[in-house]
Amino acid sequence: MKAAAITPLVVEDPAALAESAARWTGERVQRAVAERGACYLALAGGETPRGCYQRLAQPPYREALPWARVFVYWSDERQVPLDDPASNFAMAKAALLDHVPIPAEQIVPLVGDPAPALRRVPADAQGRPRFDVIHLGLGEDGHTASLFPGSDALNERQAPVRAIHDAPKPPPDRLTLTLPVLNAARAVLFMVQGAGKRDALARVLRRDPALPASHVQPADGELQFIIDRAALRS
Repeated sequence: MKAAAITPLVVEDPAALAESAARWTGERVQRAVAERGACYLALAGGETPRGCYQRLAQPPYREALPWARVFVYWSDERQVPLDDPASNFAMAKAALLDHVPIPAEQIVPLVGDPAPALRRVPADAQGRPRFDVIHLGLGEDGHTASLFPGSDALNERQAPVRAIHDAPKPPPDRLTLTLPVLNAARAVLFMVQGAGKRDALARVLRRDPALPASHVQPADGELQFIIDRAALRS
């Protein structure tokens, strides 16, 4: 059966998107810590999430959130040095992680063989890592994380992470969480901004199966799109 279309939260501009995404994330971090004692969070790369992370690094979130109980992972990573400007880790470190008191041992880059680190994430009934919050972006081609159209990684049903060696945009070598892990999450947030995303976003919101992002639908969790008005097809 075809998944139902999605109604996004539409905000005016990138600043409003950053604010709304930070508020949404903060609420779920607090809920996870209150209910389970910790929050397992997977961050995204790209320019759109940067605004959210910069906002989380400022008041009131910097002081109010239980950062000491947050465990940080990534939904995907480019296989470059962690201090490379193309690194998703480097972006999140500069925008957020250098400014909030998360213990260093609770920040887990997606590098090398990530399987042992992912085993620290509480598992669901099927043994998959169950993140409390996963952040995702959307590419103009409909990719999300490093799951690109036509990739055989979209067919992965067991492994929590897949190596990608032929990404159609540089750098070609990446690691990505797989759809079973994305869909095991308690909450998934897509952040989308800019007119360049209009066509892909419209197709994903109506669940066009040709686009990888359309296959993200948590089995027992929430899915939220926060988009700016420029990304909305009129």
